Amino acid sequence: LWGLHPVGLQICYYLLFLQEEVTKSCRDKHGRWANPWPTWRFPSYSMLFRFLFLEKDNSNVPASKEALDRELPVMEPYFVQNPNLSGSGPGLRVTWLGHATVLVEIDGVNVLTDPIFSQRASPIQYMGPKRFRGPPCTVEQLPRIDAVVISHSHYDHLDAGSVASLNARFGGELRWFVPMGLMDWLVKMGCENVMELDWWEENCVPGHDDVTFVCTPSQHWSKRTAWDDNKSLWSSWTVLGPDHRFFFAGDTGYCSSFAEIGRRFGPFDLAAIPIGAYLPRDVMKGQHVDPEEAVQIHEDLQARQSVAIHWGTFALAYEYYLDPPLRLREALEQKGLKPDCFFTLHHGESRLISAQDEDVFD
Repeated sequence: LWGLHPVGLQICYYLLFLQEEVTKSCRDKHGRWANPWPTWRFPSYSMLFRFLFLEKDNSNVPASKEALDRELPVMEPYFVQNPNLSGSGPGLRVTWLGHATVLVEIDGVNVLTDPIFSQRASPIQYMGPKRFRGPPCTVEQLPRIDAVVISHSHYDHLDAGSVASLNARFGGELRWFVPMGLMDWLVKMGCENVMELDWWEENCVPGHDDVTFVCTPSQHWSKRTAWDDNKSLWSSWTVLGPDHRFFFAGDTGYCSSFAEIGRRFGPFDLAAIPIGAYLPRDVMKGQHVDPEEAVQIHEDLQARQSVAIHWGTFALAYEYYLDPPLRLREALEQKGLKPDCFFTLHHGESRLISAQDEDVFD
């Protein structure tokens, strides 16, 4: 009967929340990190052979710079145009810098995600996937960066040249947040302030104790050499400020973890969710969401707004290069959602999600 009392009900709900099962990271019998969901599958050798040698590449990226400038303009970021405006206030603002790199200014902390400013996503800069839209700024033109979050070890998300440049500019003042297994790599690059976390572990930037960084799950894999398959973990990242909440999906296939994250930390004011590199579907489904699944993640997270990432920069799969935002708009329409709730930006473009003096719950 006491459980029916309002105070008793609140305590019961709290205890249930504490007991809520969450998906923990796990390793296989060889000690390598593994995905714990039935939605995970890695392409078979026959799928990979068909993808590499038989499937038609429909990306059709124009060779003409003029055509690309019309369709995917690269804008000069606001902090390059007027560096005096680049001091972050307590609000929330996002700037897309291409691929999965976004600058998020949240509650006084400047966060950079999966930075890649190099021309190629490759261990060497004379071969490998080349970006067809250049970075809208250099590392030297960035405003103050307090934290960098890395989702996993693939070259289009962990770029050695960008890490070296960021470390040369900011040194020990910059905190790096990485999933398990990547600290040694960052330390070898000379980075001093590296925080390595497992799924659901959290930490903060020194001097900004009111903003919490939580390493959260994603469905993907890792590899940088012929010998290190899944020796480091992959993750998404949740950033919890006193006034705003931001989620960075990194690179992922669809799985149930996003509903878990939404239940524990939602609603989010902003989520950065990938929409590209999804065809052919049988090869990409386990590791890359398509736009329809991206919208489902947006809903799972209880995101008020989402920004599309992981498209329009590298041709990493076989869908037409302009299809991801088109399919995103169609998916939103099919769900009866407003187009502005999950938006795209031009390279270098910013959007103010919440101003300093705005009530975020309006």
